[in-house]
Amino acid sequence: MTVVETDRIAMADESDDKDKLTLDRMFEWLEQLPVPEGYKAEIVGGNVFMSPQRDAHWEIILDLVEQLRASGYARSRVKSDVRFDFPGHLNGFACDVVALSGEAVKNAKGLWDYEDIELVAEVISKSTALNDYGPKKAAYATAGVPVYLVVDPYVGRCRVFTEPKKDEYAVDRTVDFGEEIKLKDTVVGLTLKTDEFPRG
Repeated sequence: MTVVETDRIAMADESDDKDKLTLDRMFEWLEQLPVPEGYKAEIVGGNVFMSPQRDAHWEIILDLVEQLRASGYARSRVKSDVRFDFPGHLNGFACDVVALSGEAVKNAKGLWDYEDIELVAEVISKSTALNDYGPKKAAYATAGVPVYLVVDPYVGRCRVFTEPKKDEYAVDRTVDFGEEIKLKDTVVGLTLKTDEFPRG
């Protein structure tokens, strides 16, 4: 993983004026940087994180996407590694998996709105686990994301967070690989299987 502390880098002349630092400008800079192929870049609290995608990581993401599609989510409602801007200081995440409501439409900037998210799933890597359980979880709760799923291939376990309240989730359940993730009582309204999730 590579972390770029944005307040220590002069990416452009305007970067000296912190009032002008925006997610749009930061993502424009990222597009100009030589980000290695196979790396995901996102901005968490104003810091840029770049991490490689491992094979087990991708298999779990694909499995989740396929299950969401098979359960009735249209292709246009399921996203992976697509930019979403979240509440808080300079939070532009490229979530591993996002399921959107049927009414979701892009905003004037051509981005999807976090208010339309029904589920976010993150497959952790050792280098980004602190983000997934810390500032990103707080941002998802603040944004009112109904279901936040963290998949940990290192220990073969999932954490399912529901009922967002302020910057926390009221419900936190643990599901071992091989067990079902039951979301029928949520807006998602389905059950996800974990028996084919690879350990990583």
